[in-house]
Amino acid sequence: MAKRRLQQLTELGQSVWIDSLSREMLESGELERLIGEDSVSGVTSNPTIFQKALAEGDWYDSELRELASLDKTSEIFFRLAENDVRQACDILRPIHEKTGGIDGYVSLEVDPTLAYDSESTYTQTLRLHSEVDRPNLYVKIPATRPGLPAIEDAIAAGHSVNITLIFSLQRYTEVVDAYLRGLERRVAGAGDVSQINSVASFFVSRVDSEADKRLEAIGSPEALALRGKLAVANAKLAYRHYQEVFSSERWQYLVSKGARAQRCLWASTSTKNPAYPDTLYVSELIGPDTVNTMPIETVRAFQDHGTAAVTLTQGVEEAKLLLEQIEAAGVSYDEVVDRLEAEGVQKFADSFAALLNGIETKLKKLEVSR
Repeated sequence: MAKRRLQQLTELGQSVWIDSLSREMLESGELERLIGEDSVSGVTSNPTIFQKALAEGDWYDSELRELASLDKTSEIFFRLAENDVRQACDILRPIHEKTGGIDGYVSLEVDPTLAYDSESTYTQTLRLHSEVDRPNLYVKIPATRPGLPAIEDAIAAGHSVNITLIFSLQRYTEVVDAYLRGLERRVAGAGDVSQINSVASFFVSRVDSEADKRLEAIGSPEALALRGKLAVANAKLAYRHYQEVFSSERWQYLVSKGARAQRCLWASTSTKNPAYPDTLYVSELIGPDTVNTMPIETVRAFQDHGTAAVTLTQGVEEAKLLLEQIEAAGVSYDEVVDRLEAEGVQKFADSFAALLNGIETKLKKLEVSR
């Protein structure tokens, strides 16, 4: 039997994760089907994903009744989410063991309203790792400037983390450095680093959405010709930095102590512009030791007509030139990525607020008193 396209992707060194998690997916066997048929080896989640899952159907109703007595609605959410994540971790545990702890992870995000609070982010990271209590849990920490100390401290404490909401190359450089510093601190304290893993999650499609909007406002032929190109160029330059850092002398010392590289993860990989190929942010970002976390629709699209070939290392010099062309056309790269980070944090915070309101609404429909 011919190998399916996502299996071919996996054999090229890129892990396929699914950007979705719900109680229905867990209890209906859908996650196991994705693992078996679509080569899925990890799961990511965020408030938006949980909000959608909670609003649909009655999968959480019984547990909501049991948790209604908790003081804070946020506590109810995290209890529900932790149960889903714990179950997903157990389903993916064989992959985690088979890959020696490289894959088989499930990601659970800290409260998005803590994105600019280093200490609270770090404290919640420790709490989530303790309460979920699974070796294949990633706690997601946003890559804001205040998030960097929390990332370093979590790594130094021996916990695996998924660094989310990365848009800029400069912030990615800072994220990698925070990871290395955390490992170095742990090594200096005679701690074990061999079980620590991390991914650095770039949000891809949103870069084109924001840049394209600005290029279209300029409207010149030169500007319009650059649409749909910045996101891929940005990711390729990030991957080049990954290759440089994780082959450096500084890194080789940590490898000698058992450390593992922090892989690049491509998130937000569904195309927002229907004029672009629906597999654009998969096909153009394939490379060894990376992860692509896809919505269900993108998984199906790639299985149907995607092309599996290493592309991340192609056209890197052209990618660097493209950033210069974008600037020359009148679009500031720094303004694009700064706006995306601020909007990303706000969108997650808004989704979290909507999620909590949804829980309250659901409780009222269930006629449960608080």
